[in-house]
Amino acid sequence: MEKKKDFLTLKDYSKDEIVSLIKLASSIKKDDTGYSNLLKGKSIAMLFDKHSTRTRLSFEAGINQLGGNCIYLDRETLQIKRGETQEDSARVFSRYLDGLIIRTFAQKTVETFAGCGTIPVINGLTDLYHPCQVLSDLFTIYELGMLNGSLHFTYVGDCNNVLNSILIGFTKLGLNINIGCPEKYGPDESVFNYAVNEAKKSGSKVNIIHDPAQAVSGAEIIYTDVWVSMGDEYQEDKIKELESFQVNRELLSHAGAGIRIMHCLPAHRDQEITSEIMDSAASIVLQQAENRLHAQKALLVYLYS
Repeated sequence: MEKKKDFLTLKDYSKDEIVSLIKLASSIKKDDTGYSNLLKGKSIAMLFDKHSTRTRLSFEAGINQLGGNCIYLDRETLQIKRGETQEDSARVFSRYLDGLIIRTFAQKTVETFAGCGTIPVINGLTDLYHPCQVLSDLFTIYELGMLNGSLHFTYVGDCNNVLNSILIGFTKLGLNINIGCPEKYGPDESVFNYAVNEAKKSGSKVNIIHDPAQAVSGAEIIYTDVWVSMGDEYQEDKIKELESFQVNRELLSHAGAGIRIMHCLPAHRDQEITSEIMDSAASIVLQQAENRLHAQKALLVYLYS
């Protein structure tokens, strides 16, 4: 019996697999008619402990467009709320469902459901990783014709789950990345060390730069995210540390010509990015958001073909 496939972190996927998913997303975006019945008769549930717009809508729409049935669940309405273990829940889910998408806090949760269940499990977001977002981001960069070793890419701001997945995906594909952040709020140490090791194998370069202007110097793409992630407490000192990394007109003056701006959304407008820049011609955030649908349909095709 073929081993089931999960999507918990980009660590589990090779360069060739990631590139294949990106190219499949491109093909599906142009024409998905060949996959319209792929999930016919299949029920895939979404278990969300965190609010969602793009992840929920893109997966619901994608599953429906592939002919499947999507069921939305939350912990508050399940016996998990009353103490049923994740292990027992995973085993029961496997008797009813054909797949599970989880959006939660601990990475251990998606690992437990994947390990105890017999159906594919997709990580829709945890505090540690956001692989679906970054798969879509890589597809967006591919659409721009910039998915190559010469790309000048800078991530600025809070070092969070999105950056963790960017680090993994970029270094697996041999892409260079600058991280612009305060010294006090650097990337997760274990993820960064993993990325450095991957970079040695792929030939990519990873730099942490604490000066905002230097971090974006010559950048072709600047990527940012919220400074206060979902579930985190607002910290005034952290916000002050990050203020100089706001994506605004002054910061962009240090970047390269034809700069593109990426943000995974939702945005705290005029905090990590000004409305002027987010709504400018340089912004490709809506292209990013749309591509969640196509990239996740490609992922579903991969998992169920």
